[in-house]
Amino acid sequence: MSVRSPEAAACNWLCAGQDGFPAMLAEIEAAQRSVQLEVYIFSPDGLGIAFREALTRAAGRNVKVRVLVDALGSSRLPAGFWQPLIDAGGEAKQFNPLTLKRLGIRNHRKLLVCDERVAFVGGFNIAPEYEGDGVVAGWCDLGVRLTGVLVPELARAFDGMFERAELRHKRFLPLNLPRRNRPLGTANQQLLLSGPGRGWNPIKRALRVDLAKARDVRIIAAYFLPTWRIRRDLTRIARRGGNVEIILPAKSDVVVSQLAARSLYRRMLKAGIRVYEYQPQILHAKLIIIDDIVYVGSANLDQRSLNINYELMVRFQQSDWAAEARKHFLERREHSREITRDGWRNACSFWQRLKQRWAYFLLVRIDPLIARWQIRALPD
Repeated sequence: MSVRSPEAAACNWLCAGQDGFPAMLAEIEAAQRSVQLEVYIFSPDGLGIAFREALTRAAGRNVKVRVLVDALGSSRLPAGFWQPLIDAGGEAKQFNPLTLKRLGIRNHRKLLVCDERVAFVGGFNIAPEYEGDGVVAGWCDLGVRLTGVLVPELARAFDGMFERAELRHKRFLPLNLPRRNRPLGTANQQLLLSGPGRGWNPIKRALRVDLAKARDVRIIAAYFLPTWRIRRDLTRIARRGGNVEIILPAKSDVVVSQLAARSLYRRMLKAGIRVYEYQPQILHAKLIIIDDIVYVGSANLDQRSLNINYELMVRFQQSDWAAEARKHFLERREHSREITRDGWRNACSFWQRLKQRWAYFLLVRIDPLIARWQIRALPD
């Protein structure tokens, strides 16, 4: 289903890998001028090979094809994996080649732009665990297919990351990409880019502005450990009678993140925030709905996405778009179990609470401390 904004941009929801990957491959096959693919995890398995073959065919018909994968997230790729694409005239780079001194600085963005006409953003990595419907099989994820005003901005965002793939920054210059400190696009359709370094983070800033006046907030988060200010904003909404609902994973691929998120349950439930855990599959989706404002993209509501990783989110302010997003939220809530105060108190042993507190300390204190040290240690 597509929804058109006043700026005539179209948006199609991709509700699972079984929707997203065929649509992405079809646009690569149809591309005539350029293909830009940026992803955190690219697997060398069947799905990855299918994408490589489609990209290679595009390069073979003189389409300008460029691929950027994160060196850590895509560390399983064997040397020479991209050689067929390169032989056909395409380009492939690893973002931030692995070294111990800057291991924690990662590119977590997921983006495909074809002909600067259509773009895909969301949580999908190119890996077999994302294939399926998110209920019976495959991780539960979300994305969107976009046309319109934001697509050229997304193409330029890719260009900036591709040029800086080796991450050779001056020590005393910010790591932020040019223009990343302000939203791009229009008032109702915005691209929010963030990364490590000094300066305002536009994702955090936009969220806090929108939450300040919110009455209805619905969040799906694979990894949930927001800043204390965002947690305070959510608590204030619930305490003044607003609705705050959060869907988090019952099954997670990052156990320490799940433990840290669960350390927040008691206070959130006490404040009146409703918490659910998605049951059928691993939850990897990222969706935030604040009244009639929708955020979707690569960023989780956790310390790493909000303070360290390179991320992108698109922000739309439109009532019919928000209604469609709420429908997808409700579909996932139907497969979730609500966490109650009494049930949570009875379910958590002393040992579980201790593990949760240690996980919180690790992700809120230790991980950012190491990341700041790695930023300062970058060579001149």
